[in-house]
Amino acid sequence: MSRATVALTGVGLHTGAPVSVTLRAWDGPTILRVRGLAARLDELAIASTARATTVAAHDGLIRLSTVEHAFAALAGLGLHAGVEIEVDGPEMPLLDGGAAAWCSALAELDARPSLPRLRVAVNATVAVQASRYEFSIGEGIDLEACVDFDDRRIAPVARWTGDAQDFRERIAPARTFALARDVAELERLTLARHVDPRAVVLIAPEAVYCSGGFSADEPARHKLLDWMGDLYLHGGPPMGRVRAVRPGHTANALAMAHALSAGICVREEARDAHPPGAPPSR
Repeated sequence: MSRATVALTGVGLHTGAPVSVTLRAWDGPTILRVRGLAARLDELAIASTARATTVAAHDGLIRLSTVEHAFAALAGLGLHAGVEIEVDGPEMPLLDGGAAAWCSALAELDARPSLPRLRVAVNATVAVQASRYEFSIGEGIDLEACVDFDDRRIAPVARWTGDAQDFRERIAPARTFALARDVAELERLTLARHVDPRAVVLIAPEAVYCSGGFSADEPARHKLLDWMGDLYLHGGPPMGRVRAVRPGHTANALAMAHALSAGICVREEARDAHPPGAPPSR
């Protein structure tokens, strides 16, 4: 049975801060509400891409980090409108380390899927340092993420072609991962505190440490998941084919900024979505 409101609680991956999130279905565009202030998705700016994606609006009065997993769930389920996200905390909760818990919560809402606003308009390749994004015109959604960790235990490719059920079953469960060589730096910066070990995969030279099973393509699937969350900020994932080689939050942001300014990707009016409106008053 569909519901109008769903609540979640957890702690942030990087801050360790407790956070509560309320998801609401409503007739209007995607809304983020923090400390009583609301901003539409198209009003959010990327404020930081250091280890996660942080968004801000209203001259910094709204600021929220690690939004990519929740946004990936919205993208994977095709919820490009009709959802309000109210957050009490500085960072989205880690939950299960991927997007499965977000998908389960969103599936309870009375929200209707729609097509993305973003589409690939020109065949082109965008290079951002060691990362590369190949854009091709197409009728459907087709994303491919390619990773390169120089590790034979890790499969290099993950792909998603727009099916919501496939996202829920295969992409959403892919957990956050860390390389052993990065752990000391995370500890020095006092990041990744209070992390549930079930939500994280640690890849060390001698073994892969995690709770439950590990699939060789899980890191690539999580990179794809993160990338989908970053694309959602721009109205995507786009209609068309995009192949990302070594995607990362900073490269994702720079590549999309160039793709939009150069007309490689264009935004259209919302299609098959709830009509736009003002955020609900409280």
